[in-house]
Amino acid sequence: MNRIDQRFAALKEQGQTALIPYITAGDPAPQHTAGLMHALVESGADIIELGVPFSDPMADGPVIQKACERALRHHTRLTDVFEMVREFRRDDAETPVVLMGYLNPIERFGYERFAEQAAAAGVDGVLAVDMPPEEAEELAPLFKAHGLQAIFLVAPTTSRARAATICDHGEGYLYYVSLKGVTGSASLDVDAVSEQLDGLRELTELPLCVGFGIRDGASAAAVGRIADGVIVGSALVSRIAEHAEQPEQIPDALKRVLGEMRQALDA
Repeated sequence: MNRIDQRFAALKEQGQTALIPYITAGDPAPQHTAGLMHALVESGADIIELGVPFSDPMADGPVIQKACERALRHHTRLTDVFEMVREFRRDDAETPVVLMGYLNPIERFGYERFAEQAAAAGVDGVLAVDMPPEEAEELAPLFKAHGLQAIFLVAPTTSRARAATICDHGEGYLYYVSLKGVTGSASLDVDAVSEQLDGLRELTELPLCVGFGIRDGASAAAVGRIADGVIVGSALVSRIAEHAEQPEQIPDALKRVLGEMRQALDA
């Protein structure tokens, strides 16, 4: 069983909501990433989404765009991201890791080579923002062959028919985008999200995880009451940006943010 499935099964048995933080690999510099991943786990992370830096992250707001820029200034490549995961795996063989990013770097790297090296490094799932299931016919079988789960997005504007298609192809969990806009957007209508999740539960048994707009313990707790998982990105990446010149301060900054969310979810 994939580590993602194992983790959600354990959380369900314990009656807990998954806390899924996102950081960008190589931000503020490649040598810090594995340590920051461990800090996230120490703060209560159940699954880690590790962003693959890309020059044109069109679904992301300015906070994560700038994180990609910081990582790319250090020439962070896919091979470097795999090495970060390998380093993390030397001390953590249990926490699921999902690579999140865009299809272009994967295409340039080569589909089969990517799947082989991702699996060998210890990656559990891949979410390519601009790879809908209708266009995953070549890549999805390679993922499956190497034990990687293909994770897909559903948006508030997704039709029911297309949501059904996405659910049929998805694995691991479904990433529900809570609002129309980019990462880091401000407004979050929990009632509207709840209604959408009710509809998705009629289509799939996949865990439903909600991202975009989760900023603090209160918003995490509100979403945690209706979702199987809470995904937080910009609130953490902004702390990395604040301390980019003092990287030794970043782990504690991340722990404060994520620790508050973990406490709020468990309460």
